[in-house]
Amino acid sequence: MSMNERMGSTAYERHLLELQTVDFVLVELTLYLDTHPNDVEALTQFKQFEKRKQALMRTIETSYGPLQEYGNSPTGDEWSWSQAPWPWQV
Repeated sequence: MSMNERMGSTAYERHLLELQTVDFVLVELTLYLDTHPNDVEALTQFKQFEKRKQALMRTIETSYGPLQEYGNSPTGDEWSWSQAPWPWQV
């Protein structure tokens, strides 16, 4: 059984799973770079995953609504934060 089958098969769930995966990689690279700040390859990877995260967040927020509250996600013309499902409900 694939991870997509275990975690759900909707596009929203797949995007959230990829975002969680990218966030995990960014945390790990951050920890590594804290102790290896001169590793150019690791910094390059960090920048690539940082760009992927921003693109994923734009895709998710454009299609499904905000991921973060307190002005950290665009609101658009309507207040949509209160509309479910929220990312942690999936």
